[in-house]
Amino acid sequence: MDRIYITTPMYYVNAEPHLGHTYTTIIADTLKRYYRQQGVDAFLLTGTDEHGDKIAQAAKENGMPPQAYADRISGVFRATWDECGIDYDHFLRTTDDYHKRYVQEILQKLYDSGDIYFGEYGGFYCYGCERFYTEKELVGGKCPDHQTAPAYIKEKNYFFRMSKYQQRLIETLEAKPDLVRPERYRGEVLAFLREPLEDLSISRPKSRLDWGIPLPFDAEHVTYVWFDALLNYVSVLKYKGEDVFEAYWPKANHLIAKDILKPHAIYWPTMLMAAGLPLYEHLDVHGYWVMDSGKMSKSLGNVVRPLEMKKRYGMDAFRYFLLREMVFGQDANFSFDALVNRINADLANNFGNLVSRVLAMQQRYFSGAVQPLGALRDEDIALRDKFVQAEEDMKQHMAALQFHRALESLWGAIDHANRYIVQTAPFTLFKDAAQRRRVGEILHHLLEAIRTSARLLAPFLPDTSRQLNTLLGISAGEANSRKPWGTFFPAGHNISPPAVLFPRIEPEGDR
Repeated sequence: MDRIYITTPMYYVNAEPHLGHTYTTIIADTLKRYYRQQGVDAFLLTGTDEHGDKIAQAAKENGMPPQAYADRISGVFRATWDECGIDYDHFLRTTDDYHKRYVQEILQKLYDSGDIYFGEYGGFYCYGCERFYTEKELVGGKCPDHQTAPAYIKEKNYFFRMSKYQQRLIETLEAKPDLVRPERYRGEVLAFLREPLEDLSISRPKSRLDWGIPLPFDAEHVTYVWFDALLNYVSVLKYKGEDVFEAYWPKANHLIAKDILKPHAIYWPTMLMAAGLPLYEHLDVHGYWVMDSGKMSKSLGNVVRPLEMKKRYGMDAFRYFLLREMVFGQDANFSFDALVNRINADLANNFGNLVSRVLAMQQRYFSGAVQPLGALRDEDIALRDKFVQAEEDMKQHMAALQFHRALESLWGAIDHANRYIVQTAPFTLFKDAAQRRRVGEILHHLLEAIRTSARLLAPFLPDTSRQLNTLLGISAGEANSRKPWGTFFPAGHNISPPAVLFPRIEPEGDR
């Protein structure tokens, strides 16, 4: 059986979920639902990263012990994803005992093999990123992500011989061009690797930081947060059993934002090489959501909260905007005006109106009963073929992580269905008693268009898909049926009256 293992980053618990977290998680959820619909065994992992300097500082600022603080924020993440309808299979916390044991197991293995050694290092340390920067990486002397000047720290730590695996990583990236996607990010990684790769400081002395996993070979040091957190992708599978690891790990697809490219594209694969484990299948990197030309983040004060968006606009409408608006891999602008315009134009006026018109005519003309089909006419064949082609196009776009183009393909078919109504004019034909059989056929074809839309939309807008199937009288077991066009609805099958799928929203400008 085909499989895919989809992971989000382990989200850092220094802040509650915002749009950046939500976008990555919705992508992961969409991919899982899509592949499951295709008959693929899909496993989705998400969770929280809970150790390190930032958490210790945030806990102190909130007057709480680090564990209690991590418990609270991790709980908010899990509750948020549940409320957003994210269909994850496992929620990992890096404070889980099984994860901590696995981290120590790998640390001991690498120490015993000589890939971890004790040394001294001095460098520019950004507490926000929890990593050292070279002077070349700084922009105007500041961290490029947090726009703050890093502190110069010199201390004795344990180091991972990352440089030992530099050439092997370069060769791997050249041999497997789609290891890091899109290509632009693979290019960034290769450009970075043209310079000598330094060894990685993988511990912090307890005298400076005691909130972390203790090194198994030196209790006076705790593990560097990235060397802890990255191992989650393997630890959860190992926890579930060696057979689970062997089944899913070869199909690992990591979803991340571009700000954590370096740890995932350099630290993580070299760690896997040192541990004797195969690399992930793909590292899929998306851009930032920006507002007023700035990255959206808590530190910059321009945060969008997912549950606020759900309450105001509906979760599926919010999902649609995120998936339709961003080109995967590139940055995208977020504004409330753009969100409202997209909801009104695509969802309320276009698709919602199509469903409402068709179901209303089905009730008005035939009391909801589906009418039999006769021979297909040219316009019927064109409508059917448009949806068949849309499904084929969607497969190609989803394989390339082009969610916006997948939705464009389906909306092209929906546009055609609206034109089909204008072309066939069932509201006019019904006035002629001799044409009423043809009206029944036209509506039957339109019901097939809506049924197909519901199936194709299921990974993207799951609640809307379920609502459509309920209106169409389709059971959960039949929702993914690939029965040929015109063979699904028997004559007399009852269709419900229309319901408002997407209420039109009055624009209010940016909040």
